[in-house]
Amino acid sequence: MTSPTPTPQALDGASIDGGLYGDVTDFARHTHWLNGPVSAYTSYGIALFAVFMLAGWWIARRKDASVMAAALAAPIAMVIAYGVNDAVKSVFTEVRPCRALPHDFLIEKCPPLDDYAFPSNHTTVAAAAAVALFLVDRRLGAIAAIAALLMGASRVYVGAHYPHDVLVAFVTGAVVAFAVTWSARRYGGPLVERLRAGALKPLLA
Repeated sequence: MTSPTPTPQALDGASIDGGLYGDVTDFARHTHWLNGPVSAYTSYGIALFAVFMLAGWWIARRKDASVMAAALAAPIAMVIAYGVNDAVKSVFTEVRPCRALPHDFLIEKCPPLDDYAFPSNHTTVAAAAAVALFLVDRRLGAIAAIAALLMGASRVYVGAHYPHDVLVAFVTGAVVAFAVTWSARRYGGPLVERLRAGALKPLLA
């Protein structure tokens, strides 16, 4: 049975950095002791960013209204970044590397044909969270950025994405999150001030 090949309109990821992808998956093949932890992180690690969001909200309660506005906007930025990334996927329709390079080592199960590779949704959401949280608290943002880098690396390690899928996802998530969260921090302060004066004060201050 032959593997599906990209249509002329689709992005051919294998021709971009298929060799580098193969190097990473070969590394995964020879580090079986690492397969389990990385597989668990790539599957469930996205929940860690929800914890970071809660930490950002908690930190923002002790800061001025503009910071709280940014903290409240952070999950919205993640959702918007995901939507933008999904739209990009539908334009480029890049076939997953597990189908274009079926003989390379694979940890994660190959997704359906219509689940495209470029860019990586997991990485986009993680990068969006990191950038949004950096505008709330720099130390928390730095921790989230490390977790986002690990998420991106894990997506290649398990065979789900090419390196360029991850790199572009970082850019997509970062740009969208910065635009949304910076706007909230710049213009949302007065609204948070009004809400802090009402029944929501225990949640916002």
